[in-house]
Parts: sequence; structure tokens; C-alpha cells
Amino acid sequence: MAGIGLCSSLSSSSNLGTSWLVLKSHNARTVPGKLPGRRSLTIKAEVKYVNAEEAKELIAVEGYTILDVRDKTQFERAHIKSCYHVPLFIENQDNDPGTIIKRTLHNNFSGLFFGLPFTKLNPDFVQSVKSQLSPESKLLVVCQEGLRSAAAAKRLEQSGFSNIACITSGLQTVKPGTFDSVGSTELQNAGKAGLVTIQGKISAVLGTVLVCAYLFITFFPEQAEKLFQLAPVG
Repeated sequence: MAGIGLCSSLSSSSNLGTSWLVLKSHNARTVPGKLPGRRSLTIKAEVKYVNAEEAKELIAVEGYTILDVRDKTQFERAHIKSCYHVPLFIENQDNDPGTIIKRTLHNNFSGLFFGLPFTKLNPDFVQSVKSQLSPESKLLVVCQEGLRSAAAAKRLEQSGFSNIACITSGLQTVKPGTFDSVGSTELQNAGKAGLVTIQGKISAVLGTVLVCAYLFITFFPEQAEKLFQLAPVG
């Protein structure tokens, strides 16, 4: 029996830091199967990390679909228009003694000052994504700071998704007007809540009052002295 000769061509290409390999026969057909006496070769795609402008290009030019993995509260404050929403963490409403103690401590500190909900890992995250998007989809995974999107991308990659990108440092770095957004605030401010935001407003008001008082005393010293004389002495 005549032998079958094969010649292989190894080609590589890159776009935004991602590379892939293609093995072809001499007649340009893809060669299936394994090499004799060798282990099978698996080429693993890497998650792209891009800035906001590069992310916008991925959506407009390459057809990436946006997957928002933030919790419900941040998503409702502001999100990119026409995105999918599957939270990586969901509100923890378990009522075992340990969870109740942790939730109480959380609500009295992080929840009170930063407006963060008490959450747990969403056990149905991957399945929920697969029910809406196929593993062949090109996904731009976003969150507020960039940590949850990286964790979500890793889980999706392990589940068969191979075209994934994330915005480095998350939506907090996105300038107003970069994306069409929906909500009561800008995307970059969606993570701000709780007493911290109120404290910031109070500090701004007090700062303005102090600056005005300083300018009044500097430019109108006689009037300022008269006002001081009118003040009651304890």
C-alpha cells in the first residue's frame, strides 16, 4: 500500500495579545487525530485584557457580546445598554447561625459604609451563561473593579468558552460617554454607595463653607470683625 505523505504548515496570528496555531496537510485540509507515539496537543486560548477604548472596538468591529457579572444593585445603578446580566455573586439569604452572624457584621460595617450587599458565589453562574450564550460566542466580561470579571472569565474558559475579553480595572475606569449606558448614574460611579457617598457630599459642603469664610475674612476684615463681635460669648 502506498504511503500517504503529509506536510504541515504552522501559522500564527495575533490580535490584542491572543495567538493561535493551525496545522494543515499539503492539500490545505486540517489534519485530525493524534501524532503517533506522542501526547495530544491542546492549545488553550488566553483571556484578553483590554482598556475601555479597545473594548469598544471589540464590540463594534469584532462583534463581542457584553456580559455583566456584577451584583444586582450595581447593575441597576448603571449598566451598558443591551448587555447580558448574570451575577457571579448573589445575595446570601441563608439562615444558618454562622451566616446570620457574618451577615450582621457585614451589614453593620461594609454594608453600612460602602453599600455592599452580603453575597455568596452563584452556584448556577456557568449554567446560566450557557443557557443564554453559546461557548462559541465572543464575550466581553465586565464588572466594577475588574476582579469579578477575571474570576468569571476563568470559570467560563474552563467550561469551554474560548473567546473572552475583560476590561482591565473594570467599569470604574470607563469615561462618561464611552458606552451607551442605562441607570441613575455613570458606569464609573455604579460602585459608590452607603455612608461613604454621603460623607463625601458633607465634606464637599464643609470645604466650600471654609473656603468662603477664609476669603471673606481676607478681603473684608472689618466686616468680619464686626460679625465676630456680634457672636455670643460663653
